[in-house]
Amino acid sequence: MVRVKDKIIEELSNAEKKFLMTLKELGETSPEEVMKSGKFSKLVEVMNAASWLQSKKLVMMSERVKNYYSLAKKQTATKDLPERRALRILKKNRGILKVQELKRSSKLKPNEVQLAVGWMKRKGWATISKKEGKTLIEITERGKQAMDSKGEDEKLIEQLAKGELSEDDVNSEVIKTLMSRQDIVKERSMVLRSVKLTDLGKEISSMPLKIKEQMSQLTPELLQTGKWKDVELRRYDVGTFAPKIYSGAVHPMQRLIHKIRDIFLSMGFTEIETDFIHSCFWNMDALFIPQDHPARDAQDTFYLKKPGRLKINETTAKKIKDMHEHGGDLPSIGWRYRWDVKEAERAILRTHTTVNTIRYLSEHPNPPVKVFSIGRVFRREALDSTHLPEFQQIEGIVMEEKANLRMLIGILTEFYKKLGFEKIRIRPGYFPYTEPSLEVEIQLGGKWLEYGGAGIFRPEVTHPFGVKHPVLAWGLGLERLVMLRYGLKDIRSLYFNDIDWLKNAPYI
Repeated sequence: MVRVKDKIIEELSNAEKKFLMTLKELGETSPEEVMKSGKFSKLVEVMNAASWLQSKKLVMMSERVKNYYSLAKKQTATKDLPERRALRILKKNRGILKVQELKRSSKLKPNEVQLAVGWMKRKGWATISKKEGKTLIEITERGKQAMDSKGEDEKLIEQLAKGELSEDDVNSEVIKTLMSRQDIVKERSMVLRSVKLTDLGKEISSMPLKIKEQMSQLTPELLQTGKWKDVELRRYDVGTFAPKIYSGAVHPMQRLIHKIRDIFLSMGFTEIETDFIHSCFWNMDALFIPQDHPARDAQDTFYLKKPGRLKINETTAKKIKDMHEHGGDLPSIGWRYRWDVKEAERAILRTHTTVNTIRYLSEHPNPPVKVFSIGRVFRREALDSTHLPEFQQIEGIVMEEKANLRMLIGILTEFYKKLGFEKIRIRPGYFPYTEPSLEVEIQLGGKWLEYGGAGIFRPEVTHPFGVKHPVLAWGLGLERLVMLRYGLKDIRSLYFNDIDWLKNAPYI
């Protein structure tokens, strides 16, 4: 056994010996601490030595992800949460108030009223009821008690105002609640590594480890000068561990984009793209989405200040106005409200890529049309394991004479099969601007998962632009598809710089 240990020592580099001696003194610690105490010049030297020692079973390395939290905006701590302000308004009005009166209060911004009411109800501070056609909000006993004491979420905001906190310092349920709200808390993840000696490593590190100049081969110069007596010749082991060599590679998500693009092109489609910035007119009104639809709320959509508005064609605007108000000249009643051109002109970051296809259709109303787009979209989503404020969508449309639902199902089935999914099923669904609508489900691991929506554009969408033939449309989220293909549970991992995962992600 002694000879085996001697052999192991002979195969150690100076960096490995130095690492072992440092770790013996420190005990289990981080690579950064080894670098500092061992006086290594760079962390990469420490990590290289640790990797080799781990392959020789002399050390064990472990890592874990630790989350840190801070306020997304410093001013969050300078004012009360909307529900706290609403509670004070209720108190001044003897505990009961019409929601419409709450909207007129100067203490709450228009976009905060719905938020305040929702959280008051969720916290049990108030109840909502209807009386004589009016919506009333009334304080509860729990709400009265909450007037004199701050909730756990409010206390945590005060703590975060003093500085960043780790996951060990916060209540997991409370931080989860705050993370579900927009623009209050931001999360930062850090990979923490630790290294410790194995039993064999402890034995080796307790033996004399001399650091001498090392040479990997005997040269004529060493023999002629006699310097070979002062250097250590390292053994060369052809069976020893060698690190993998990785070539440059395209990001897994970009690889799937290339594959999807090739599939569409092979099926005879043409790719289109437009700007990220559009008016509400093209992003929503043109798709027959009413101006009071929840999706248009500032809580869900990024509205721009510069430019604040984008002019729209008066003739086209009149057609959309007529369609929204009374259904135009179709056998439709429209939405029966007063359409506002100023609301339609508001500038936003696009919330879907359907804006690309409707604009293209407005310019190409005659068949055949067969186009697709792959692009970024933006929504005011709280960042978590399944949501991103910026993500990518895949969209496609086909417009031709006698196009029908059977043709749409055939196109979708062929598309998903080319992506490598064999078990596909179609079921009825609902989407605001298609009728009929359907959803595509893929079987994976014995479970059916929804991975796309589709349908035929409603006449209210296509008629104002002179489109006289059926338009088949479908779309899906790219990130969700990548997560499915690579078995990921957290959408954020697609944008982390996890080099190991990027190197080892399979080509699928």
